[in-house]
This record gives sequence, structure tokens and C-alpha cells, in this order.
Amino acid sequence: MHRILSTLAVALLSASAALAVPPSALDLPQIGEPADNTLSPTQEKQLGSRVMAQLYAGGYILEDPEITDYISTMGWKLAAASSTAPPPLTFFVVNDRRINAFALPGGFIGFNAGLLLAADHESEVAGVMGHELAHVTQRHIARTAEDTEVANVATWLAVIAAIIAGSADPDVVIGALSLGQTLSYQRQVSYTRAHEQEADRIGILTMSKAGYDPDSMASFFQKLEQQSRLYGGGIPEILRTHPLNTNRVAEARARAAEMPAVKRVDPVEFGLMRARTRVLSAERPSIAVDHFAGKLGAGQDDAEIRYGLALALAELGQYARAKDTLDPLVEKYPKQVNVQLLAGQLQMWTGDSAGGLATLERMIRLYPRYAPAILAYAEGLMAARRPEDARQVLLSHEQALGVQLQTYSLLAQAARESGNMAEASYQMASYLFLRGDAGNALAQLDAGLRLPDLDAKQRARLLAKRKEVRDSLPSNWRPPGERGRAT
Repeated sequence: MHRILSTLAVALLSASAALAVPPSALDLPQIGEPADNTLSPTQEKQLGSRVMAQLYAGGYILEDPEITDYISTMGWKLAAASSTAPPPLTFFVVNDRRINAFALPGGFIGFNAGLLLAADHESEVAGVMGHELAHVTQRHIARTAEDTEVANVATWLAVIAAIIAGSADPDVVIGALSLGQTLSYQRQVSYTRAHEQEADRIGILTMSKAGYDPDSMASFFQKLEQQSRLYGGGIPEILRTHPLNTNRVAEARARAAEMPAVKRVDPVEFGLMRARTRVLSAERPSIAVDHFAGKLGAGQDDAEIRYGLALALAELGQYARAKDTLDPLVEKYPKQVNVQLLAGQLQMWTGDSAGGLATLERMIRLYPRYAPAILAYAEGLMAARRPEDARQVLLSHEQALGVQLQTYSLLAQAARESGNMAEASYQMASYLFLRGDAGNALAQLDAGLRLPDLDAKQRARLLAKRKEVRDSLPSNWRPPGERGRAT
């Protein structure tokens, strides 16, 4: 997996060709720039969606509502401070311990789990995020396509398909991007520097406006570079896809020095989500238990360590021990939503269903638009065999950063457990379609349309969704079981 992602990042961002201009001339692109003539925003979205579908299909995305919401909230905070309005953005975490981040066409920004684990402060994550956001707002991929004369979506889809196939041969990647044209090494390097300088400059300004420490971007990259020299083990992937040199770090530090100094205390959520990422990305929960238990035994008794140990123990099924470990945090942070959500779940898993539901319901009252709280309470209601109540919770609560994919999956489950199979087909199709799996979404809708007791309203709803899904597929698309048959 890491080879696919690193190759993808190199091919789409860092090794791509853009504007060959000196740093002093770099500025925000003008509306109606030539890139629109080659790759429109709609086409970029199509490309990014294709890549996301591949990542979902491969099980590479860490689909955890709390981590995703944390990253997305930070991302939108930075986007609000950006001088250039971004397109609709999707932030996601890749279940990969290698340290990397990358932007895809169409506003999809990915962060490896390893990036969160390597950061010592929230501003370091924000620095990388600001850099990647600049790649998106400056439309570097569209500018790459314009400069290299990659002229249509079909071509780019072929390029991305080849990249996702996992070729580790740089010549194949460069050949795919250039489409048979000759790209000299020096030209490639100079364009890479132009992209990275522009992303650094804009990213540092954005993170400063958003209230993060602007010096953290350069210091984080430099820290990783020093670690790779001291401890060996190869260069971190993020340094391969975002090449460093002394001048670039110095320029970034100089820009940061011109901005207001920020003395920032990290919120408790940063440590909690770092711990959560460590547990959920571990090869085995026992590895995470050993890590956090060792820290706690050495006297490092803080929120991150206790929360991480409790979550890891829960992943092992040791619910009573997990609850005992978390109890001091439950008392210390009565309104901290991540701590209380885990507490409510542990209450339910240790047999106190009523107490657990009460804790989860309290969180949804305190944070009515926080998607992870909505999902956790709905899951609790379904575990208590109250699917219709779960469905009402999901439908009646607006989610602050947009409806999460898990909402549709839970709605499908609630409908199925309530015996409403038409609704279950519709919601599961919505879930699959939004994940980029239009073929299986279509199969779900066809199964729903074959139900014997459909009323006219249900049939019309399923048919409308079927048309939407089918229109997204090529006209000659056929289900896998029918491919290769004689017509």
C-alpha cells in the first residue's frame, strides 16, 4: 500500500510539472487561468473520486468518525483562513504508519496515520495540512496537466489507473505523466521546487491566519530529516514526495519569522486523537496495550496515555479493565466528548446498557451536530434493539461537517432490523455509491426493486436513485457476472 500511495503522491504532486517562474513571481492563480482549458474543476473531482474509490475498495482508509472529524475540523479551520476559496474538500486518514500526506485532484486531502503519530504538536499537523491545502487551492494538478499537454479526463484516468496499479518503476510513472513526451530531469526538479515553494509560502500564511504556529511547518520537516540521519531506516516518505533542501527550510523559517509569534497550548483532543490513531492503526491491539501500559508504568500518566490504554484494552475485549483505566479521565473531563463517548461505550459493553445510553445521549445533547456522537448514540440504540429510535436520531440531527458515510450504513442496518427492506436497499446503495462503488450500489437498488411488496413511492425513490447511479457509469458498463458473454 505505501508504495502505491507514495508513487501516487510523487506522480500527482511533487514530481509534476507546473509554472516555470522564479519564486519572486509566484502568486495566486487568476480566475479563468489556462488550466481550466485542460482540466476543469468537475473533471478534477471525477479523477479524485476514482482514486478514492480505489482506496476504499482496498480497505486503505482508516474509517473512524472521531479521527476523521478531528482532521476535517482542522482542515476547514485552515480553509476558512485561506486567501483563495477552496473547492469542496474531503479530508481522510490512510491506515499507513509511514509519514506522509498528499492531495488528490478535486479537493481530496489524505494524511497517513504515521503523520499524526510523528507530530509532537498540533501546529505541526496544521503545517503539513496548510501545505497540502495550498496544492489544492493553487490547482497544481490542473496546472500540471496544462503544462504537460495532458488534454483530457480519459488520459488522466488512464494515468491514475496505471499509478494505482502499483508500479514502483519511476520510469513508468514519468512515462505515464508525459504521455510519451520527453521530460528532462532538470525541468522536472525545477517544477517540483516551484510547486513546493508556492505551497510553503501560502501554507505558512494560511496556518498563521488560522492561529497555528507558523514556524512548525519547517521545524517538522527538519525534525524528520534529522531523525532519518540519526536513526537510519531510510528517508521518511513525506521527504521523498516533498523534497527538502537547506534553502527551502531557511526560506520557510524566514517567512514564519515575519508573522506574529504564536504561543499555543495544544488542546486535549490532539493527544486523544493521536492515541486513537496509534491504537486503530496498530497491527494488533496488544502492541498498543504494551506501548501505553509501558508509558503509564514509567509514570507518564496523562490523558493521551490513559485514553490510549483504555481504547486498546477495549479493542482486546477487556472491557472491565478498560473502564477502570478510563474512569479517572471520565471524572476529570466530564464534558470532553471523546472521553465520554468511550466511557458510554464501555458502560454498554460491561452490561450497563441504560447507563451507557444515558452517557451517549448526554453527549448528543451537549454536541448535537458532532457526527461521532450521533453515530455512537445510534449504534448504542441498535445494540439495545431499538432500531427505529436509532433511525430517528440519525435523520433528525444535522452533522456539522456534512453527513459521514457511516450514517448511510447505519441507516441501512436500522431499516433492515426494522424490516423495511426497501429503505435498507436505498441507504446501502447510497453508502456504496458515495464510496465510489457504483456497480454494487446498482445491485442493491435492483434487489430493492425486486421486492414483492413495494409501494409506488418506494419504487419511484429507488428508480430515481438507480438513474443517478447508472448515469455515473459508462454507457457500455455491464455487471461483472455478465462481462465476456456474447451479446
